Amino acid sequence: MGEEQLCLRELNAWYGESHVLHGVNMTVRRGELVTLLGRNGAGRSSTLRAIMNMVGRRSGEILIKGQDSMGLAPHRIAHLGVGFCPEERGIFASLSVEENLLLPPLVRSTGHDQGRSQGQGQGQGMSLDELYALFPNLHERRTSQGTRLSGGEQQMLALARILRTGADLLLLDEITEGLAPVINQKLAEVLMMLKARGMTIVLVEQNFRFAAPLADRHYLMEHGTILEEISAAELPARHEYLHKVLGV
Repeated sequence: MGEEQLCLRELNAWYGESHVLHGVNMTVRRGELVTLLGRNGAGRSSTLRAIMNMVGRRSGEILIKGQDSMGLAPHRIAHLGVGFCPEERGIFASLSVEENLLLPPLVRSTGHDQGRSQGQGQGQGMSLDELYALFPNLHERRTSQGTRLSGGEQQMLALARILRTGADLLLLDEITEGLAPVINQKLAEVLMMLKARGMTIVLVEQNFRFAAPLADRHYLMEHGTILEEISAAELPARHEYLHKVLGV
């Protein structure tokens, strides 16, 4: 595996007076797909939001591609090549698929083009043709408004918008929630393709059957802290334990 793309050290986070993350430590290397597992309320989504500086208050250390990001606003974090796909997807419902895909700015993707300045990011994001090849459904629905898309199509559009920016560190929050198995299979294929391209992915996922075959490592969370790290090789022996802990 390559160098560290994301490193959290003793990360704490608060929403108002509510202390939601308690000393979270994790490392993700280039080209890895890592999952955050846990029950609802375990702190998985809050971890992604804390990385993006979208919580009330944070302490500890967050290194993104070696750079301290604790003092950065969310849009500056995105310019480090980080793409965040929230659970609510965040597409523009009144715009067409193609308009949604033409809106995102290109961000600096330091993982692949270290010599480029922020203003020289042209060509790093996927083209419309590449995205339509990856998601044929979106090509068929390219003139449809976001409100007219199915849940699966909306999720594909949310992911495609991130890939359009040129981000190479992807933070994905519950992308399979409420979707049909055939859509989940398509999303799994896309994630494996992105991983093969060298992208780094942190996946919050309740659907353990979806996440298990994809991930290099799993971080198990409970009460805002990480209980343990489980590698893909260790997974078969820990299946029963995880089913019990996760309640699935």
